Amino acid sequence: MVSKAFRSTGYFIEYLALIISIISVWTIMSNRGHLNTIILPAPNSILETIVELVADGALFTNMFISVSRVLQGYLLAAFLGISLGILIGLSKHLDRVTELIIQMIKPIPPIAWIPLVILWFGIGESGKVFLIFLGGFFTILINVVDGIHQTDPKLVEVSRSMETPFWKHISLMVIPGAAPNIFTGLRTGLSSCWMCVVAAELVSSTTGLGYLIMDARQFGQTDVVIVGMLTIGIVGKIMDSLLRFAEKKTLRWI
Repeated sequence: MVSKAFRSTGYFIEYLALIISIISVWTIMSNRGHLNTIILPAPNSILETIVELVADGALFTNMFISVSRVLQGYLLAAFLGISLGILIGLSKHLDRVTELIIQMIKPIPPIAWIPLVILWFGIGESGKVFLIFLGGFFTILINVVDGIHQTDPKLVEVSRSMETPFWKHISLMVIPGAAPNIFTGLRTGLSSCWMCVVAAELVSSTTGLGYLIMDARQFGQTDVVIVGMLTIGIVGKIMDSLLRFAEKKTLRWI
């Protein structure tokens, strides 16, 4: 029991070792005057900024708004990505019909869509959610299609020879077989959605972490910019960890 506790402590220290080393070197360099604190504030200055933003409610308010937008865009991307991915993965004809347009649209970065989004949706919430949706949709879609294509053909043939009903075939054969790829797509898609939140909140936004970062940049508040970036990273990590936990629980029973 004791050895297990020591091992867990060792894993935890190893997990945080690099980030602690970076902060330590950063602090030493700042204290010795080797870094321009206007360009890169010292860690203690960033900590003070976090306390100030938490105290006046600005950090949590903007964080919850961004999380809400990301979840809306991500859940829409997950639903459509999985649904269309299953259909495309099961149909060679649909795969051929959609391959060209998917491969053409997929490389376009969400920020390039901003002019069209403003024309289509205006400056409301729907445009921001659409940009976040674009960030995750194609990643999820392609992983689902690849997962279905990698399903053991022998199992598919057995299912067809037994004339398994379509929905039962999907729920008992297709989804379990593609589950690892589906979860990979969901995790990668979530990360992409978080990366798109700043671009989404460029669309005439006055709230959200993206707005907080861009507003601070205009006033040269580098510490606020870093706090906004750290918040996006931490929240993204927490959400990814929740997905990994769900993946382990789900795959254990498949």
